[in-house]
Amino acid sequence: MFKGVIVPLITPFKEDYTIDYNALKWLIQYLVSRGVNGLFPVSTTGEFIHLSFEEKIAITKIVVEEVGGKTKIIPGASENTTLMVLRLAKEYADLGVDGIVVTPPYYFKYDSDGLWRHYSIIAEKTDLPILMYNIPSLTGNNIPVELIMKLAKEYSNIVGIKVTYDSLSYMRRLILAVKQERKNFSVLTGSSDYLLPTLILGGDGGVLALAHIAPRICTGVVKAWNDR
Repeated sequence: MFKGVIVPLITPFKEDYTIDYNALKWLIQYLVSRGVNGLFPVSTTGEFIHLSFEEKIAITKIVVEEVGGKTKIIPGASENTTLMVLRLAKEYADLGVDGIVVTPPYYFKYDSDGLWRHYSIIAEKTDLPILMYNIPSLTGNNIPVELIMKLAKEYSNIVGIKVTYDSLSYMRRLILAVKQERKNFSVLTGSSDYLLPTLILGGDGGVLALAHIAPRICTGVVKAWNDR
């Protein structure tokens, strides 16, 4: 579903902290022209936690309009409550996005049952493809490989995961397990250092902030690996 190099878009701000929509449009066109495989607005890199609900929708609307179907668009729908994720997902679906990115809830810590309930409710209430996002350093919740497997088996619209976690062992176990069950389940790294190792292990690419300034180097690594 999602592969190659996806860019977690920064959110350009003006000096008064309002969003610089003209700069955002320029950035979108720049990245699309460099051949990236997807854009991830309302991302961690884009400081989603500091954006209002309305700003998240406005940013995503501009990305959809500027891209014009030339690459995938998967905005962030990460919130501290499941119901707020669903509210965002509905608005995003109306804009015509290709999927959503969802972290675990942050600040409060959850066991596997709590994480299961969060993701399963979202999967049942939206038809959008869902890319899970494991970033335990910021959410305080590390998603176990066993839970990812359980969700992948149960919900066809949970289509992949972005992993920003400093553990090749975790990535290896995840790829080996999930690819046996669903070969098309996307496994993407959130670290540029892990892009090639992820591809070697059988993953699908990366969601890389580095691609803002070196998009062709990032996509070139993926192309070189695929063409080997």
